[in-house]
Amino acid sequence: MVISAISTAEGRGGIAVVRMSGEGCLEIARKMFSRKGEFVPNMMYAGTIDAGSFCDFGMCVYFRAPKSFTGEDSVEFHCHGGQEIARGILRRTVELGARLAERGEFTKRAFLNGKLSLSAAEGMADMINASSEAEIRAGFLLYGEKLTGEGKRLQGLIKTALAGVEADVDFPEEDLNADSRTETGHTMSEVEASLSALCAQYSAGRKIKNGVAVAICGKPNAGKSTLFNALLGYDRAIVSDIAGTTRDTVEGAIEICGVLFRLIDTAGIRQSGDAIEQEGVRRAERAIAAADLILYLKEEGARAELPEGIPVITVGAKCDLGRKEGCDVLVSAVTGEGMETLKKLMFERGYGRENGEAYLMEERHYRAAERALEAVKRALSAIRGGLPPELYAEDMRQAYAELGLLSGETASENVIAEIFSKFCVGK
Repeated sequence: MVISAISTAEGRGGIAVVRMSGEGCLEIARKMFSRKGEFVPNMMYAGTIDAGSFCDFGMCVYFRAPKSFTGEDSVEFHCHGGQEIARGILRRTVELGARLAERGEFTKRAFLNGKLSLSAAEGMADMINASSEAEIRAGFLLYGEKLTGEGKRLQGLIKTALAGVEADVDFPEEDLNADSRTETGHTMSEVEASLSALCAQYSAGRKIKNGVAVAICGKPNAGKSTLFNALLGYDRAIVSDIAGTTRDTVEGAIEICGVLFRLIDTAGIRQSGDAIEQEGVRRAERAIAAADLILYLKEEGARAELPEGIPVITVGAKCDLGRKEGCDVLVSAVTGEGMETLKKLMFERGYGRENGEAYLMEERHYRAAERALEAVKRALSAIRGGLPPELYAEDMRQAYAELGLLSGETASENVIAEIFSKFCVGK
């Protein structure tokens, strides 16, 4: 069945694209486009597009299966970017036999036709919906099959080892069990190490996707809101000499070296009889506990009680009014002193560095890798404990199946449908 959709964003622009995919799309294009001769694949032709009730001068290109995005015959009309022009051309394709595409149906067909993996499709969605350059870069690695490639490599190791284990089970009289067990143990140890490293990247991947949560905290009047505004580059939070002005968390976002940092200005931490301020302090404490990075504005003589395990940058604010000792960085929101140093520290301690490898950015990917790792550990425990191969073979099969979820090889219809429902119509 031919599907059709507008692939460009709604609104006016220089060009709009209406695309079709499926057997029969070229016949529809012949009825709508002025070219009389053959359509050479991958060749862009200029001519008149007949929408039935009007015509537009534009271009048409035909992609022959399987050398197209979807793996099927595909046609694109490139028309002028008026909203009604594209809608009219789309209506005409439907009148001539196409049906309107569902969300993500073009990409879903590409997946079903083996043109890309499920992870690659998710990488494409991450690139489209990216809110930072780092997310674009990580999405591109996913789209380029980095994660799928690693998953398939590990599946290959497990498959080879499993073949030996199953031979031991089927032919016990050959007495190959000892050598096979040792070799299987070495292979599964390699898989365990690779999966452990992959799972460890989820923290960085989550920060790329969601941004690095940075809680700015300290005593009342320490200069938190002033620093918050200075980092943003505009006045977002109310600044006052009155202690306790900030009663609720205030949020803003900046990019540092292409990574999104979500700044959270919190209420000053102190004891108070004011019920509203008490609630503000509770919210501040929750924000601090959930942060990926803490900017603690140190006051002379103050001692911080901050959660363990969260990186902290101790900031000496208002350094234009006097130097502070024992701080990681001294800053002045008034003069700008130390602000670039602070941003550099925020990037280093809150994010780190990219390594050019695939990141686990999706919860689905992380859970699959985590379950695969648990199954591998169970298999290794059984191998090292001298248990029969029948017992650890099942864990190896489970690890193989979990890794197949990364590429979509073993994903359920519900998982596939949910992923493609997040795409826009026309993609």
